[in-house]
Amino acid sequence: MSVPVFLADRADLEADRVVLGGPEGRHAAAVRRMRAGERIDLTDGAGFVAECVVLDAGKDSVAAEVVGRHHVDAPALRLVVVQGLPKGDRGELAVEMMTEVGVDVVVPWAAARCVTQWKGDRAAKGTARWRSTAREAGKQARRFHLPEVTEQATTGQVAELISRAALGIVLHEEAEAPLTGLPLPAEGDVVIVVGPEGGVTGEELARFTQAGAVPALLGPTVLRTSTAGVAAASVLLSRCGRW
Repeated sequence: MSVPVFLADRADLEADRVVLGGPEGRHAAAVRRMRAGERIDLTDGAGFVAECVVLDAGKDSVAAEVVGRHHVDAPALRLVVVQGLPKGDRGELAVEMMTEVGVDVVVPWAAARCVTQWKGDRAAKGTARWRSTAREAGKQARRFHLPEVTEQATTGQVAELISRAALGIVLHEEAEAPLTGLPLPAEGDVVIVVGPEGGVTGEELARFTQAGAVPALLGPTVLRTSTAGVAAASVLLSRCGRW
């Protein structure tokens, strides 16, 4: 069984003995049922890792001794997925899967054809759900760099993001260039735009291509918006050597 991962503040990880409390401590003690002598890894989610051995487990906290420390470098080539807002809980499903495979940044996108609309309090709640999902999926996948989930972006903000990227890609069923054949940069951000259930509009596609994006065909079948991002990320992670 792989060593469980829990989140902690960087300052706490500098000490020789760490008491993990709060939600993480309750999860370690009551859900994972960690016991004295077992190994756990604590991380700040930004690459710093403290290798620990549990000394004692209470009702809602765990005390552990740090036996080693190391830092995991962030990847030189980052994958940024702009995700059109899906219906229902498919957004959380998309974030979970993309976190598991290694996507570095997820950008919720208010596309023209989104059935779901994040406005007012709903935007804050939706963003919080996606961030919570990324956090939990990142721990499950033993990621020491947790993905960033940004605030909801407009089409104009997505175009600006593409203009600053090393490579921008728009997944589109009518594109001629296959995703598997696009040349990849050695470093920087690769931004992948995934449309909502209704797809990317002609106006959105034009705006993104003007910003420097390349339309690309993912494959011979049309995937759901909640699975297209993880499929595209898997292709690129394999091609760039991160897998």
